[in-house]
Amino acid sequence: MSSDESIHARITSDIDEERRLRAALAAGEITQESEHTRIRELEQQLDRLWDLLRLRRAERDAGQDPARAHERSVEQVEGYLE
Repeated sequence: MSSDESIHARITSDIDEERRLRAALAAGEITQESEHTRIRELEQQLDRLWDLLRLRRAERDAGQDPARAHERSVEQVEGYLE
């Protein structure tokens, strides 16, 4: 079971990795292709984590156990507008 704090820690870690990747690209340590690929993966993971926090909040607001909320797939989270 994830807590809000552990989810926030994962978000912070992903954002830190994103910053390191951008710095590595600027320093010529990695290729643009590898940076873009990993950044896209991180963006998708961040979307899923923010979605999970929203689901947990909704459960809590409805008087339910926030642990009932689970991470949804990239397809579900990224397909909201489709």
